[in-house]
Amino acid sequence: MTDGTLLFSVFKGNPELPTAVNITWSSINFKTILQWQPKPSGYFYTVEIHGQTSDTKKKCILTTETECDVTDVLRNVKETYTAHILSVTSLGMDNFEEPPFAVSEKFTPYSQTVLGKPEIQNHTQKGSKLNVVFQDPLTPYTFPNGSFQSIRDIFQHDLEYKLYYWKDQSSGKKDATTESHKFEISIDSTKNYCFYIQGVIPSRRENRNGQESTVLCTSIGRNILDEYGAEVFIIIAVIVIAVITLAIVLSVILCKRKKTKAAREKEPLNSI
Repeated sequence: MTDGTLLFSVFKGNPELPTAVNITWSSINFKTILQWQPKPSGYFYTVEIHGQTSDTKKKCILTTETECDVTDVLRNVKETYTAHILSVTSLGMDNFEEPPFAVSEKFTPYSQTVLGKPEIQNHTQKGSKLNVVFQDPLTPYTFPNGSFQSIRDIFQHDLEYKLYYWKDQSSGKKDATTESHKFEISIDSTKNYCFYIQGVIPSRRENRNGQESTVLCTSIGRNILDEYGAEVFIIIAVIVIAVITLAIVLSVILCKRKKTKAAREKEPLNSI
C-alpha cells in the first residue's frame, strides 16, 4: 500500500455488464474513500462492504459515481474488509441471480490508514530550549457525546511523534521522539531553528510514517549576517574595494593631469 491507496480487481458474476476495475482504498485518519473505474453508461454501481466477522453493508446504492465514502461502515477499525462493486441495470439488481461484480483488495483501517498532518499549536525558543506544542489529527468517528475522536484515542500507545529540527539555513537535521503532545529540545541559543512534526506507528510494516506538518521557523532577532549569509557580504566587500580602488585610480589620473596642465601653462613664461 502506498499513500493510503490499495489497488486490486477481481471479476465475478454475469458478464453481460461491465465490471469495475482499478479499485482503490484511499484512507487518511480513518476517513476512507473507495474509488474505481470506469464511468458507467446505461448501468449503475452498488457497493457492498464485507467484513471478516461483521455483516455485509451496502453503500452508494445505484450510483453513477465512481467513488464512495465508506467511512461509516468501517467503524471496527481492526476488522479486515473487502469491497464488492456490483454492476446493476437501472431496473435494479433483481435482473440477475448474481449481478456481475469486482472485488477489491483486503483493507484493515487500523494498519493501513495514513496518519494525517499534526497541527502545531504553539512554539517558543527561550534561551537554549525549543518548546513545541501540537495537536493530534482528528478522525471522522465520534464519542457518545458527539466530540470527535483523535488518532491517539484509537491508536493509544501505538502512536508516537517525531520532531525533525535543524538550524535555519543549515542542512544538518536532528530528530526527537515523544508520546505526549509537546517537545522540549536543547538547542543553540544564538541560532534560529526550523522544524516539522510527523506521526509514527512503530509497529507497522508499511505506512509507519504519517504526513509531515507545516514547516515552521523561530525568529530570535536575526542579525544581517544570519539573514543574508556571508556570501552577500563577500560580494559587497569586493564591490566596495573595487569602488575605492577605482576612486584612487581616478584621483591619481586627475592629479597627474592637473600637474601636466599646470606644467604646460608655465612653459611659455620660462621661454621668455
